[in-house]
Amino acid sequence: MWGEKSSKDKNIEKTVHEILKSRARSRIYTYLLKNNGARADEIIKGTKLHPSTVRETLSKMYIQDLIFRRKLKNDTIGKNPYLYYPIPPIELLKRYATEIEERLNKLANLATKKNDRNFKPVKIKIAERAK
Repeated sequence: MWGEKSSKDKNIEKTVHEILKSRARSRIYTYLLKNNGARADEIIKGTKLHPSTVRETLSKMYIQDLIFRRKLKNDTIGKNPYLYYPIPPIELLKRYATEIEERLNKLANLATKKNDRNFKPVKIKIAERAK
């Protein structure tokens, strides 16, 4: 599947990579988005990432609330695997916008003189616009 990526898949993964700042996280997120959830073994096979990389990255992404998981009931002996799902893309974008706002506000307020009596902190807000 990942060996023959369409240009749309490549663009989505590139955009997600810019947000998540990690090749492994972006590939896993994109894979989960495209497949509407998956088990760790499916993610390993589908992304062609090393098994330990996938497991470690899934754990970190879960802690960061980038993905959520649901325990699958299994009739066989052994552990019941998790089914992993991505957070909605709009949530990912909102978090990214908040991160950008924080950086811009820090930068904008560095440029002003805080010793000035007329100092008013700058508050930059990224507005959500409808088409």
